[in-house]
Amino acid sequence: MSEHNEHIHTDEHAHGEHEGMTKRKILRVLGILVLITAIEFVIALWAIPGGHMSQHVGNFVYIALTLLKAFYIVAYFMHLKFEKLGLQLCLTVSFIFIIYFIVLMLIEGGYLHNHMPQI
Repeated sequence: MSEHNEHIHTDEHAHGEHEGMTKRKILRVLGILVLITAIEFVIALWAIPGGHMSQHVGNFVYIALTLLKAFYIVAYFMHLKFEKLGLQLCLTVSFIFIIYFIVLMLIEGGYLHNHMPQI
């Protein structure tokens, strides 16, 4: 009988951790994602082709907005925001190292492409 009570207690605890996502919060995050997407469309279809923004600045802003959208999707819709801090830090540090190694490989590949003789 004590096992049954423990199961109910842990089951209630599991539901309590994720009760932070209400319908209002989901709609708020969805609105933020729609707003970011609209800004990206304005940059891609009006600002850069119209000459209001340079290609390099537009690309930088576009990448930053895309990373912001990825953060909101992972944090709220994949529920990473509601996980323990240890898991959040583990995943974040791993992601940072992966990006770091990708950048290093791109730099090394660019160097090899520019300094190796063509075969």
